[in-house]
Amino acid sequence: MLIKKAADIKASEITDAGVYRHRRRFLKRWGLAAAAAALGPPPAAGAAGDRFPALPKSRFSTTETLTPYEDVTGYNNFYEFGTDKRAPAKLARDFQTRPWTVTVEGEIEKPAVYDIDDLIKLNALEERIYRLRCVEAWSMVIPWAGFPLAEVIKRLQPTSRARYVQFVGLHDPERMPGQRPGVFGSGLEWPYVEGLRLDEAMHPLTLLAVGLYGELMPGQNGAPVRLVVPWKYGFKSIKSIVRIRFVEHEPATTWNRMAPGEYGFYANVNPQVSHPRWSQKRERRLDGSLFPSRIPTQPFNGYAGQVAHLYRGMDLRRFY
Repeated sequence: MLIKKAADIKASEITDAGVYRHRRRFLKRWGLAAAAAALGPPPAAGAAGDRFPALPKSRFSTTETLTPYEDVTGYNNFYEFGTDKRAPAKLARDFQTRPWTVTVEGEIEKPAVYDIDDLIKLNALEERIYRLRCVEAWSMVIPWAGFPLAEVIKRLQPTSRARYVQFVGLHDPERMPGQRPGVFGSGLEWPYVEGLRLDEAMHPLTLLAVGLYGELMPGQNGAPVRLVVPWKYGFKSIKSIVRIRFVEHEPATTWNRMAPGEYGFYANVNPQVSHPRWSQKRERRLDGSLFPSRIPTQPFNGYAGQVAHLYRGMDLRRFY
């Protein structure tokens, strides 16, 4: 078992881009005392936000223009904090993400409970610039900080019965106002649940992200840890994960359970398969401008060369 209770950290230190102040403390938590010492005295209040030490750039990154930080952190689908895309940035401002543990269980040889900071220390962080395509036909290009999910899975040693991986998000209506009875009108069942086939979860593109733009993950973007599966629609990339479970059969997922005619289990970006209420052939790339450009949607969100082989022989209109 890997379990460690982290010291409580003020929300102002972990959720908002402008208030990551205590650089020494930030670095020491990941065992980077030498780097902390080299920085000299801690910055005064109001100094630039703390960042991860320089992260290696991933070979999987796109070279497309980044979406501005203000759009990435201010325009979000995170229904646990409300349905309005501007709401999470306001309502998640004081979202506490320490202490936080992730339980890993099911068809594996080495079940574990990870403290989030231990999980980060166990894996080599890198920066990956990925596209994120949402089913509502808007997209972003985001520099994530994270590590491959496959590295975690290898240590856990899945059994021969493990064919799928289920992910469960936090269910806490006191901290997540969008989960309170009567607040969310679409009938979602909580907690939020998602799933991948094991080979999808093991693919080198699949990322457990703990930050973006070189900083700890803001609350509105899925702090402290979220999934990023760049060839699928954004709703597959579950936020604020508390449980990972290895199972034999395809798990029910939140949106597929609520509207199976609109949201399939696979959710691969496919411009040839329209959502029942709109086309998926074009997307609005958020770029900070008042009128973002509309561009053609690419199969598998532009990652077909890396992932199309996972679905060879499948009818991608039936298995949408």
